Amino acid sequence: MNVSSPLIAVVGATGQQGGAVVTALLDHGARVRALVRDPESSRAAALADRGVELVPGDLADPNSLDVLLKGADAAYSMATMTGPGGTEAETAHGAAVADAARRTDLPHLVYSSVGGAERQSGVPHFESKRRVEEHIENLGLHATFLRPVFFADNFQGFGISTENGDVVVRMPLPDNVPLQMVTVHDVGRAAAAILLGGTAVEGGAVEIAGDELTGPQIAAAFGVAAGLPARYEALPLEAVASQEDLAAMFRWFGQTPAYQGDFEATRTLLGGAPLDFPAWIRASGWTAD
Repeated sequence: MNVSSPLIAVVGATGQQGGAVVTALLDHGARVRALVRDPESSRAAALADRGVELVPGDLADPNSLDVLLKGADAAYSMATMTGPGGTEAETAHGAAVADAARRTDLPHLVYSSVGGAERQSGVPHFESKRRVEEHIENLGLHATFLRPVFFADNFQGFGISTENGDVVVRMPLPDNVPLQMVTVHDVGRAAAAILLGGTAVEGGAVEIAGDELTGPQIAAAFGVAAGLPARYEALPLEAVASQEDLAAMFRWFGQTPAYQGDFEATRTLLGGAPLDFPAWIRASGWTAD
């Protein structure tokens, strides 16, 4: 790999979103350095096989974060509330990367947040990301906030079943309320474009989206892909009341406008049209059970 190519550090490279960023960066000929907990794991080894430089460590280790970021031209940062510690740990991890960026004089930090983070949604895992954004702002870093809307990829494990030959999609969302979506693949492409420099959004924030469909339209897309009848059933919010974060998110979805994705900016970042929902279904390899 050309040593004159930009060096981009990536947090979360062994995961779905960070992995999409790595792929997009490598496609552009960039050098990539990734933070990994276990360099002997199969996912880390696969990155190394593709020419990615591995930095052993984790988000709770300032020294490994400094090694990750030192000398990089830019870095992609993300955190998740799904691990131990929930949203509090997510905020702490995001702030730790920002602190390391300041210590190492990182030229540009791209933080993967969420659409609506700045709009007081009341959704716990949106608010946790906003706290990271605020920490980055308070540090005065040169940073860009990438705010994707709902991941289309979430449907790989959520809300779809095949019952008596029909595809059924169920969500606690009124059937007349559209949901904006974007694919993880396109998040990676958009992030890579920003990281490599020269975009109009650098130093600011952009809410990216690839499609906007109602529940019945989502169900119909799955039905077409499966060649089966399809229907949508809108669940009451009470159906997910035991999952506080999920309930808060779908409550917010119903208070339109919720997501406010910039479709034109997304297209510009990608250099063309993003994957729409039917295209994502085909690309994902989804099949009816």
